[in-house]
Amino acid sequence: MGVTGEFLKGLWKENPIFRLVLGMCPALAVTTAAINGIAMGLATTFVLLCSNLVVSLVRKIIPARVRLPSFIVIIATFVTIVDLVMAGFFFRLHKTLGLFIPLIVVNCVILGRAEAFASKNPIFSALADGLGMGIGFTLSLGVLGAIREVLGNGTLFSIPIMGASFLPFLVMVLPPGAFIALGFLLAAMNRIAQKS
Repeated sequence: MGVTGEFLKGLWKENPIFRLVLGMCPALAVTTAAINGIAMGLATTFVLLCSNLVVSLVRKIIPARVRLPSFIVIIATFVTIVDLVMAGFFFRLHKTLGLFIPLIVVNCVILGRAEAFASKNPIFSALADGLGMGIGFTLSLGVLGAIREVLGNGTLFSIPIMGASFLPFLVMVLPPGAFIALGFLLAAMNRIAQKS
């Protein structure tokens, strides 16, 4: 599979949320609004891209015994950068996402891609994989957040779109709403995959 194939697989065939069902903690917790999902996805994409690059660069010099701890230190470095930048420049969003930004360190999508892919492949393939998985993750969180925001608040990106007579389904902005929306989206993805 070429670099383009490595990039595209994260968008559909191996989409982290809808196909691999990985990284569910932020998917269920922060997607009460579309902007939250996109912000978390972009933060994760940055960490995924940078950590894949560094892991691929040092893959031949890290001893096997300390491979996973080394990957976690690399990932934690980029998560710290994201956390500090968001706290400094996007404070309200940083406050909304809260604890879930530092939890990117233990996101199984990032550690899984570092271990399963970046540690075994050259730089350009690792970058393509990280970018594809990151964009797929971001799109998934954005779609899930948009559905929950529209149905739960009648807004999209905090802009009212449903009219004054709309009665919001408040359950959609509560934790059970995340499971309901995710369940329908997973079913739709599986149905589409069966037809193709």
